[in-house]
Amino acid sequence: VQLVESGGGSVQAGGSLRLSCTAFGYTHSSEYMAWFRQFPGKEREGVASIGIDGSTTYADAVKGRFTISEDSAKKILYLQMSSLKPEDTAMYYCAATYVVLPRSSRLLPQLYNYWGQGTQVTVSS
Repeated sequence: VQLVESGGGSVQAGGSLRLSCTAFGYTHSSEYMAWFRQFPGKEREGVASIGIDGSTTYADAVKGRFTISEDSAKKILYLQMSSLKPEDTAMYYCAATYVVLPRSSRLLPQLYNYWGQGTQVTVSS
């Protein structure tokens, strides 16, 4: 399984970006796909996840501003980011897992097996 992110870039505070993650090599759909981000010198943190049943989970920091969705037929995962803040500046990664996870664990990076290479998002004030 290979995941390839795109859509990152630079935007001013208050602006919007949409990240995409295309999956290659899938033999069957993963249980969950998710977006994570990593700030310089920090651990990777969960942003949002979506299950095969369509259930979504969001980190508190992005609730109401970010929306995760997927096009199952095209095997593309999206992250629509709105009302962006400078503190959203980070490297964003998509990930997938075939493991069934309780809701409380769906944003834990150590439970995801497949990762993209990341795409940089920079929000200026």
